[in-house]
Amino acid sequence: MIQLNNVERSYKTGAGQTWVLRRIDLTIREGEFVTVMGPSGAGKSSLLNVLALLDDQWAGEYWFREEAVHAMKRKERSELAKRNVGMVFQSYHLLDDLTVQENIDLPLSYKDIPRSQRQGMVAETLDHFQIVAKKDLYPNQLSGGQQQLVGVARAVIHKPALLLADEPTGNLHSSQAKEIMELFTQLNREGTTIVQVTHSEVNASYGTRTIQMRDGWLVGDTANPALAPSGEAVRS
Repeated sequence: MIQLNNVERSYKTGAGQTWVLRRIDLTIREGEFVTVMGPSGAGKSSLLNVLALLDDQWAGEYWFREEAVHAMKRKERSELAKRNVGMVFQSYHLLDDLTVQENIDLPLSYKDIPRSQRQGMVAETLDHFQIVAKKDLYPNQLSGGQQQLVGVARAVIHKPALLLADEPTGNLHSSQAKEIMELFTQLNREGTTIVQVTHSEVNASYGTRTIQMRDGWLVGDTANPALAPSGEAVRS
């Protein structure tokens, strides 16, 4: 599904250039559930932003289902993301002035889908996530776990091929976190490819593959023996 070749990302600072991604070579296959781990500042969220097509200031090659993302213009990348990518944020990112139902409908409103069909899709999603009773409530009337559930529902309503999650359970207590992770597992079994960033070993255990990052480098990958088992990347 995804192939990154020599992807790098840096920011200009007063002291010069700060690198957040260094020579990233990564393949993610259809149907994988990948966990990205590492200390703060390792480059995890930067990698996720590249995968999500939220950041276009990187260098290298990015292939998505054999489409050359690196050769696309910004509008083309945006359209590719809308068709294929769902994103779950740690801080939910729900719109406070929209109800649960309206928040979930938001991704569909950007597409050329008849209103009656959209209403049916939203109703089906509310039922699937067992939040029909919450449909007319606003985000500030929901618990953290409920808000995250709505965030996940919004991310997957258009059936994205790729679901990206940045610390999806960081603000939740353990039972809520378990509910979200079991939901991710179900979505993965149904065919959704998932990449999550987390510090939680428990969350990582739900995945099928774990990637380790440090200082912008990919330093460990359970699916790639070319990376040294000691956790240090083979750099040439």
